[in-house]
Amino acid sequence: MKEKKVLVTGGAGYIGSVVTEELLACGYKVVVIDDLRQGHRDAVAKGAELVIGDIHDETVLGEIFSGAKIDAVVHLAADSVIGSSMTDPRGCLENNVIGGMTLLKQMLKYKVTNIVFSSSAAVYGEPRNNPIDESHPTKPINTYGESKLIFERILSWYATGYGLKHICLRYFNAAGASELFGEDHHPETHLVPNVLSAAIGKMTSIAIFGNDYPTKDGSCVRDYVHVVDIAQAHILALKKLKTLSGKIYNLGSGSGCSVLQVVKAARKISGKDIPIQFHPRRTGDPAILVASCDLSKKELGWQPAYTKIEDIIKSAWRWRLDYPDGYRK
Repeated sequence: MKEKKVLVTGGAGYIGSVVTEELLACGYKVVVIDDLRQGHRDAVAKGAELVIGDIHDETVLGEIFSGAKIDAVVHLAADSVIGSSMTDPRGCLENNVIGGMTLLKQMLKYKVTNIVFSSSAAVYGEPRNNPIDESHPTKPINTYGESKLIFERILSWYATGYGLKHICLRYFNAAGASELFGEDHHPETHLVPNVLSAAIGKMTSIAIFGNDYPTKDGSCVRDYVHVVDIAQAHILALKKLKTLSGKIYNLGSGSGCSVLQVVKAARKISGKDIPIQFHPRRTGDPAILVASCDLSKKELGWQPAYTKIEDIIKSAWRWRLDYPDGYRK
């Protein structure tokens, strides 16, 4: 049987690096396209081919599709910072929607009709109920979530018009690390890596945005899912594109942790004091986001290996101790 070749957009980024790593471990051939604005050359797993380029660049994409004989695409490249998506909505929409459409144009030109799309729980907006299942209304409250929802709808219409086979994965808060690859953004806006940066003295304190939410301790509650489990879900989706095309699946743990609970767990695991400072709420942050993952478990056969926040943080802590300066080590 011929080895399948997969193009991973954004494969030098946090999630893309682990998706690439897991694809290679499962016997896939992998081509990564990344412009390295947010990704890192050292985050591309050994054995993958790296093309430094932008998904807006039709020439670069055409060279990949014409030369590499790609079987499927895992599309992760995106601007993903909620705050900047609100202050620069044009940039977010251009990258996440127009860039994605440029990718689709070249896919169809070279008859590549299989794609797994990295979507987001941000499409749901302020939840009416928790846990959130895939039938929950989609009413994004930030530009990032809107951009993901727009592209999901584009994929649906492309399926109708061009026979595009696609699965969308709406995951909640990615966290943790594999043995080789972890989270290293500049600037870093995610809680777990910032908490661990404070634990090793790279930050003086952790900013907590809002302590007056309607939650047990007043801080936001989020559903954290391990990055390796996310990568495994992408592989399952690739394998089931023919039978499950058009489906949307949540990826999460099914339970939530507050920001303060994450800080408490990180203090215990690291053995370090992690100072916190409270700040006003950020625009576009729902109080609670927790996933129902029943459908992904039933239909994809997804079984997350990391179900406790402590285990997720432990993996991220091990990586941070090995790479205290991230990929600038």
